[in-house]
Amino acid sequence: MEFIPVIGLEVHAQLKTRTKIFCSCATAFGAPPNTHTCPVCLGMPGVLPVLNKKVVDYTIKMALATHCTVQAESRFARKNYFYPDLPKGYQISQYELPIATDGYLDIEIDGRVIRIGITRIHMEEDAGKLIHDPDRPISRVDLNRTGVPLMEIVSEPDIRSPEAAGEYLRQLRAILRYLNISDGNMEEGSFRCDANVSIMPEGSTVFGTRAEVKNLNSFKHVEKAIYYEMARQKEILLDGGQVDQETRLWQPDNGQTVSMRGKEDAHDYRYFPDPDLLPLVVDAGWIERMRAQMPELPAQRQARYMADYGLPSADARVLTGSRDLSDYFEACLTEFDQPKTLANWIMGDLLGLLKAKGLDIIDSPVSPKNLTGLLTLLDADVISGKIAKTVFEAMAETGQAAKTIVEEKGLVQVSDTSAIDPVVDAVIAGHPDEVQRYQGGQKKLMGFFVGQIMKATKGKANPKVVNEILKKKLG
Repeated sequence: MEFIPVIGLEVHAQLKTRTKIFCSCATAFGAPPNTHTCPVCLGMPGVLPVLNKKVVDYTIKMALATHCTVQAESRFARKNYFYPDLPKGYQISQYELPIATDGYLDIEIDGRVIRIGITRIHMEEDAGKLIHDPDRPISRVDLNRTGVPLMEIVSEPDIRSPEAAGEYLRQLRAILRYLNISDGNMEEGSFRCDANVSIMPEGSTVFGTRAEVKNLNSFKHVEKAIYYEMARQKEILLDGGQVDQETRLWQPDNGQTVSMRGKEDAHDYRYFPDPDLLPLVVDAGWIERMRAQMPELPAQRQARYMADYGLPSADARVLTGSRDLSDYFEACLTEFDQPKTLANWIMGDLLGLLKAKGLDIIDSPVSPKNLTGLLTLLDADVISGKIAKTVFEAMAETGQAAKTIVEEKGLVQVSDTSAIDPVVDAVIAGHPDEVQRYQGGQKKLMGFFVGQIMKATKGKANPKVVNEILKKKLG
């Protein structure tokens, strides 16, 4: 029996506000434990929360970017549960009346566009963090993160493969970064995902019992955890068992999910409207002010790159994958107006360099000015393609301009036929068997002769001139 996965994702994105959602404590990451706290976020008796307007602004922008309907009125609720890192004994969230509903995000998988529904987007506060002592049976609590503003984005169960789940998350994070409302850093916990996974027999429309998988802090882990959960549930069902509704923990070290606790339903949290916070009213003017601040989003920029620059869909998708990368590409275009050549160098040599060094594009050792300087020299036949690769590596190491490196190392391409002719003659004289085979019809040997000449000239000979001379001399 074949089964189809049914996947819904709950994404928590930490918003890039300077202060917390209901108090004026700082949200900066990495401060000493319990130094960014106050009576409000510590849940002291008698204190009152005050909503941070910037949190609402950011949430409205995300709602617009994902085609959600922004509700004219929403309410905050208390989500009641006990955990040591939750000082109030409840979390302020939104439940029955979230700020945004009924949106969608289109993703592309294997050339097909798939629409993933978004059930709701709501605001809430983060909890603290437990730090477990590796040597003693004690845990410490750090409440710096308590009250940090979160946006929760809940998808419909429309995702049907681990790869689609990964692409959906990448697109969501890209939008958050384009809007500049979250840094989307999964390692620091500012972009977190819980996956609800079930399977159903192929052809069925009845969803199976779902398991919620937590502790997913990278796109690869999300995909691997879903694959594992699909296999685990399939084995249970084929053995005649039943899948339990539960919360499971992903363990990346051994590539498995393990049971954490029974999955709670909404009634277990005893939601009720927070009496300390008034209903939030968002009028049409507020929405339009946010709409006026919206930047060009990844899908829009991708379509523009294809229409204006003639780039293939795959290239445009890579270049618009992050706002910093697309900004780098556009900075290069102002100096070197050859989009496809630029795209090839950025996606190949530059991204390869950054991956090897573990750097993001914003920290690139090769600036847009230096890259376009290199390509200008290459386009003008001042240097060859092989030398360009060498100069690129030197730019990455030294930060120098391409022109400076070429001049200092004497890498200017040789196009003078009087200088290249003797080298061609020597190569031809040194390989009589290859000459005979070439003249006998093995024209692919032209590449062999060009390679020998380039080797002899240390890559400085102009390949176009070399080819012309060879064709004349070999006949």
